[in-house]
Amino acid sequence: MTENRNLKALGMIVVYATIIGFTDNFVKVIADQAGLWQFHATRTVMAVALLWAVARPLGLRLGMVVPRMVVARSFIHGCAMVIYFGALGFLPVALVAAGLFTAPIFVLLIERLFYGAPISALGALAVALGFAGVVMVLGPEAFAGASLPALLPVIAGALYAMGNIATRRWCPQESAETLLAGFFIALGIAGAIGMVVLSLHPLIVPAGPEGFLLRGPVVPTGAFWFWTFVQAAGSLLGVGLMVRAYQIAEASRVSVMEYVILPASAAWTWVLWGEGLSPLAVAGMALIVAAGVLISVTKRA
Repeated sequence: MTENRNLKALGMIVVYATIIGFTDNFVKVIADQAGLWQFHATRTVMAVALLWAVARPLGLRLGMVVPRMVVARSFIHGCAMVIYFGALGFLPVALVAAGLFTAPIFVLLIERLFYGAPISALGALAVALGFAGVVMVLGPEAFAGASLPALLPVIAGALYAMGNIATRRWCPQESAETLLAGFFIALGIAGAIGMVVLSLHPLIVPAGPEGFLLRGPVVPTGAFWFWTFVQAAGSLLGVGLMVRAYQIAEASRVSVMEYVILPASAAWTWVLWGEGLSPLAVAGMALIVAAGVLISVTKRA
């Protein structure tokens, strides 16, 4: 029975990674048109509206069983994503991604320290393989020039791990759609606050994607509306599957399965933009896939 849940969770994560890998490739198009905060606020309005529209026909349950736990989880996950996207404003993408994908290590450590969960040798090996694969995919430049600001993506990784553990430990009775709505609302609130602050205190903003973090509200273009809607719809489905995966399987397993998003994103980058991969990156992807398979078929990590 446990094996079936693990395989189901793995399938959900693969679909999630395929969807998110596609939609995230167009964030650079959005960044050229508007700011991070306007993007988060607009995407939340679209995603919540879509979720509300399909809730009744699909029989979805949006009510909260334990509101304080849902709010706490949404706040933690929201902070992780705000820090992650914020760090993209002044750090290389490779460094930020490498920091966020320390999350599986934090999952194992947090569950061991606070919940007494054992760490098996195979579980530790899977995490090591997955992280080594991440480093190989991103390349040596991922850790070049490490400094205090470089710790921000690692902090995001720790918060992301806490939110993933909270999904199963704090919110086992909540529906996936309830947690999904909480996730988007938290990001939407952060986006609205950012828009207000930058409206009252506008900054000098570089043109193009370099101004993504600092740009206040602007008049949206057609490209912004279209790709933000694609992001909203894709994220709604993808993140919903990810949340459900964390509900049916152990967080330590699912967090390692999430490594599959890297090869998925890289594959879409090649298909959409024609950007190839080095042999080192391909070898890293093989390790990432091996880690996901290993963690899904072994006993509890």
